[in-house]
Amino acid sequence: MSASLDVSSLQHLDVHRQGAVATVRLNRPDVRNAFHADTVAELTRVFASFQDDAELRAVVLGSTGVAFCSGADLNWMRQTADYSWVDNHRDASRLANMLWTLTCCPVPVIAEVQGDCYGGGVGLVSCCDVVVAAESAQFCLSEAKLGLIPATISPYVIHAIGERAARRYFVTAERFSAERAQVMGLVHEVVARDALSATTQGIVESILRNGPNAVRECKTLVREIGSRPITHELRDVTARRIADVRASDEGMAGLNAFLTRGTPPWVVAPEAK
Repeated sequence: MSASLDVSSLQHLDVHRQGAVATVRLNRPDVRNAFHADTVAELTRVFASFQDDAELRAVVLGSTGVAFCSGADLNWMRQTADYSWVDNHRDASRLANMLWTLTCCPVPVIAEVQGDCYGGGVGLVSCCDVVVAAESAQFCLSEAKLGLIPATISPYVIHAIGERAARRYFVTAERFSAERAQVMGLVHEVVARDALSATTQGIVESILRNGPNAVRECKTLVREIGSRPITHELRDVTARRIADVRASDEGMAGLNAFLTRGTPPWVVAPEAK
C-alpha cells in the first residue's frame, strides 16, 4: 500500500494490498454499504494515494455483506435536508471530486458487484474500468423517487450506459437486472454469485500478464481519445503515442520477448503473486 495512506485510520473501508494488487471494500454492511460524507472522504483519500504508487498494477473495488452499495446513507440525507444551497453545493462537490479521483486512478479498477447497487453505487461502478456482477444483483438509479436527480454521477453513468438508456432509467427510477446492465454496457461480466471472486481474479491475472506501463497508457488513451472526433491532429497524437511506447524500455523488452518466444520481464510467476 502507498506509504502516503494510513490504512489504520480508515473506519468505513477495508483496504489491503497483495503484491501489485490493491483491494478496496466498502465496509458498512449494517446499512447495506450506503455511503456518507466520511465514506466519500475515505474513498477520495484511498484513490488519491494510488496516483503516485508506481508498483500498483490493479485495484479491485468491492464491498462486504449482501449489498454492493445502496446509495446515500439515510442519516446523511437527513442532515442535508437542513443544508443551505452553499452547504449542498459544497457537499455535492466532495462527491464529484471523489468520483473523479476514482476515474483518474492510473491503473485499471475492477468492480466486483455481489449484490444490489443503487443510486451513487451505480456512479461508483460507472467509474470503474471493468465490472463483474453476480446474476442476482439489481441496479437502480433511484434519485427521482426522492425528488432528486443523479447529477454528480450523471457524466459517468451516461458514458457507461449511453444517453438513450439514461433517458429511461433516470426518469423512471426502475430497478434493472444485472443482465440488463450488461446489455446497456454498465456491466461486462454476469456470473453466478459463487463464481464472482474467481472471475474477478481471472481478469486481474490477465492485466498482470501485460506491460505495466502499457496498461496505464491504454487506460489514459481511452479516457483522452475516446470521445474526440477523428481529425488530422488526433491521428498525429495517436501516432506519437505509439512511437513513444515502442521506443520505451518496456515496449522494446515486450517486442523482444515476443520475437524470441521469451517471457516479458513484467510477468509475475504464480508463486510470487
